[in-house]
Amino acid sequence: MVAALLAFFAGIFGIHRFYLGQVGLGVLYLCFFFISPIISFIDAIAFLLMDEEDFDFKYNRYAYVDTYKKERFDDFDARRAEEKRRNSEVEKQRRRERNLGRQKVAATNPHKIKGIEKYKDFDFFGAIKDFKKALQVNYKDVAVHFNLACAYSINEDKESSFFHLDKAVEYGFLDFDKIKNHDALAYLRIQPEYESFIGKGFRLNKPVDTPTVEPKVTEETKINANNSTDLLDQLKKLGDLRERGLLTDEEFTIQKEKLLRS
Repeated sequence: MVAALLAFFAGIFGIHRFYLGQVGLGVLYLCFFFISPIISFIDAIAFLLMDEEDFDFKYNRYAYVDTYKKERFDDFDARRAEEKRRNSEVEKQRRRERNLGRQKVAATNPHKIKGIEKYKDFDFFGAIKDFKKALQVNYKDVAVHFNLACAYSINEDKESSFFHLDKAVEYGFLDFDKIKNHDALAYLRIQPEYESFIGKGFRLNKPVDTPTVEPKVTEETKINANNSTDLLDQLKKLGDLRERGLLTDEEFTIQKEKLLRS
């Protein structure tokens, strides 16, 4: 309203532009005073018809920020607060579901939960004891075997670690990339048996039942069958000659075959 009145009564001098902080335009009104009355009259009409928010946005930015944008920021903050509250409720629900799942597991196998808690607390020996008790409840629990393999690997017990890793794979563990990259299994990966373990499909050697067939005739069976003291003595002499360097390995093999064929 003030800008409109100044434009109507003193627009020829550009007073309304100086009032609005537009010094450059005010100077132009002074320089072109012969047409400024018409322009200032148009300005006065425009100011009167202009919406207050549009006027503040164009000519009074501080008031615009302090009023309209503040309200918008308040609305934005309120929406963010509501979104955080909803996310918090969702997270609480998820935690309740996870806790409920753990309680169900603990109800059937409480040693497994205790072992996991001790493992997370870096009490690996205590975790091993609880995991072993958990296997008494369910020996085919893949997760327990894998966790045992990790705990034993950290304690540098490679035999036990390989054993339980083999059991985990036997009972259905298929995440082989986890075996290759899990930090807790780093000790196993530097062992000479590791490459063989991978080559056998992440398994150890299985005991194979020996078929009940007639055994092949070997050098030892020939010796046992003949039960010849002379033959044993001669073989020992050949061995002594080879160790002393008087016979090469090839000559030793030839002479030994001759003795066995005789």
